[in-house]
Amino acid sequence: MPDTPPIVLCLSGHDPTGGAGLQADIETLGRLGCHASTVVTALTVQDSRDVVRVLPQAPADFLEQACRVVRDLPLAAVKIGLLGSAGVARAVAELLRELPGVPVVLDPVLAAGGGTLLAREDLIEVLCGELLPWVSVLTPNIPEAEALSGERQPGVCAKVLLRMGTRHVLITGTHDEGSEKVINRLFGPEGDAEWAWERLPHSYHGSGCTLASALAGYLAQGLDMRLACERAQVFTWEALAAGWRPGKGQHFPRRCNSLG
Repeated sequence: MPDTPPIVLCLSGHDPTGGAGLQADIETLGRLGCHASTVVTALTVQDSRDVVRVLPQAPADFLEQACRVVRDLPLAAVKIGLLGSAGVARAVAELLRELPGVPVVLDPVLAAGGGTLLAREDLIEVLCGELLPWVSVLTPNIPEAEALSGERQPGVCAKVLLRMGTRHVLITGTHDEGSEKVINRLFGPEGDAEWAWERLPHSYHGSGCTLASALAGYLAQGLDMRLACERAQVFTWEALAAGWRPGKGQHFPRRCNSLG
């Protein structure tokens, strides 16, 4: 009998371009030798330039679908992306109560690459007040970390977010265009870590999804947090470096090119 791949439950939005969302999760996890079990949080109207509309699932329907998976499959990790509404965020928090000890990666998708806001204030309140205590690692970019914490400096943002309940925070520096390198910083109980990456020349659609799902995949395989974060960054950087521009907007990661 072949080895059973680790199963990662992905709770994310559907991106019809295939650059981000659940398809990014599936491609990344498959490349890493994991199996992605997926529950749609929201449909979206978008292209490679921006998101036009978000159509969240009804929370009760979402929870019914997700509970069937949770009570059937032996999950090794959970990856959360676009939530779409406060109701869905609250349903995710309820779902995670059934998964004690399972690593949870949350990519707090607050805005699209084109600038459209994807999270209203009520969703952010539920995310910070009810969801973060169930999260193993939060993966915000700098604007997201600032919006969630109300602070400005990455280290201060991280302290606030850790007090809200998440066990680790990985703040990515792609939006800090004043820095020659992309500096990513991990904060948590084992101490802090920092990585510097060559800044690539384009804007990418699905980079955050790729990083978060790769991190979930490595945690599902049993890696410790620091090593999982490092390998997830390598995977993501390789996918971005090999990226392509299929439409009129951002480049897409070429996840099949990453070594995993």
